[in-house]
Amino acid sequence: MATARAERLVNLVLCLLSTRQYLTAERIRGIVPGYADAASEEAFYRSFERDKAELRDLGVPLETGRNSAFDLVDGYRIARRDYELGDIDLSPDEAAAVALAARSWDSPEFAGAARSALLKLRAAGVDVDENASASLEPKVRTGEPAFAPLLAAVRTGRAVVFDYRRPGNSEVGRRTVEPWGVVSWRGRWYVVGHDRDRDARRCFRLSRISGDVATVGAAGVVRRPDDIDLLGIVAGQERAAPPSTRARLWVASGCAQGVRRWATRTGDYELDGVAGDLMELELGYPESAAGWIAGYGPDVVVVEPEILRKAVREAHIGVAEQRERVR
Repeated sequence: MATARAERLVNLVLCLLSTRQYLTAERIRGIVPGYADAASEEAFYRSFERDKAELRDLGVPLETGRNSAFDLVDGYRIARRDYELGDIDLSPDEAAAVALAARSWDSPEFAGAARSALLKLRAAGVDVDENASASLEPKVRTGEPAFAPLLAAVRTGRAVVFDYRRPGNSEVGRRTVEPWGVVSWRGRWYVVGHDRDRDARRCFRLSRISGDVATVGAAGVVRRPDDIDLLGIVAGQERAAPPSTRARLWVASGCAQGVRRWATRTGDYELDGVAGDLMELELGYPESAAGWIAGYGPDVVVVEPEILRKAVREAHIGVAEQRERVR
């Protein structure tokens, strides 16, 4: 079904690009493959409205108008001057920077977009040498689940709501934020914006966001203030690093060598009748280690602190819920 819709969208774009006149919805229904199969006229119009909205979301300049004063209904077309990519002239250094940026993303979602951008540049005649900076291996890691929805909210200018765990506190509070941008500082991702609940400028670390990020309100409402230094806000709020926290973990015998490499064994420890070892580990931000520890499954159990124990449990629950949705 998704493939059929994608083909219909491509056919719709080609149809509207190939004419200088405005085509009515009924005319498009007879020309574009996929619309004639609609069960009813109402079903066609629902499908057509969804397709128009998706094209506009993709940035396709869909025009609405009438060919003459005698036309009774609006028609649609795509002007080539607005749709086609203009001439691109990049210097060798600029092309190398583009290739380097494309190699930076360590997220399937954004890596695909970066590769697509390189293909489009090459199709436009730009020589992009991906090996020009072979000695550099930058990585922009975007493993936080909140990254994509927050970045989308920034782009569309919408407020967001999410549950947030304060540092050093296991309790989770609800936050309503007008996001201005998502930035990386010292290997961690932050969203910066206006906290509506506190009526103040705040930054929030993505690793402390619990659950899903939901958008609220209409698009275009949130606007980033002029002369705002997002990175400076994050650096100012996070400048003083908290003291390290000692975490105590139960590790099953002969398992989780990655934990054992960094932790110190303090003695034998039996958990629910299963033999294991008690390990201690110093962590600057305990909750940020939740994903790493949760990856060991039942072979590693957090004894303390409670904030890390709860974060690991939530990670396990999230994986279980995701598997249920896939089924």
